[in-house]
Amino acid sequence: MFRDAATDDLPALVHLLADDVYGVTRERPSAPLDPRYRAGFDAMLAQGGRFILAVEAGAIIGCLQLNIIHGVTSIGTPVAQVESVRVASAFRNRGVGRALVSHVVAIAREAGCRQIQLTTRLERTDAQRFYTQAGFARSHAGYKLVL
Repeated sequence: MFRDAATDDLPALVHLLADDVYGVTRERPSAPLDPRYRAGFDAMLAQGGRFILAVEAGAIIGCLQLNIIHGVTSIGTPVAQVESVRVASAFRNRGVGRALVSHVVAIAREAGCRQIQLTTRLERTDAQRFYTQAGFARSHAGYKLVL
């Protein structure tokens, strides 16, 4: 089952984001939760973003952030940007990620998006294989400037 995250989900969501070799170094899932998580969540919602959750038996077992980017290129057609894709370690390799991505593809199509774009770290070869199997093509070189 999929649903949008609510403020009450933030502690579990941050724990899920930290359940990862890279997330464990940048997330702070301790209680009380850092108030910047709430501020970031509220700002994302205000911009029309969504955090979509995969839920099983009331537990959050997967997530991703979806932002629809509106612009001028391609005759003003929006683009879906996917971030923070995670599946809880105990639920990996069970089809949760594929179902979550399929769900977001349907949302993007319904929103009239021309494409879905995402990035993943070069070291995440399993993630790259997953996205390729899900129909994504490696098409661009990505760059980041850490501030």
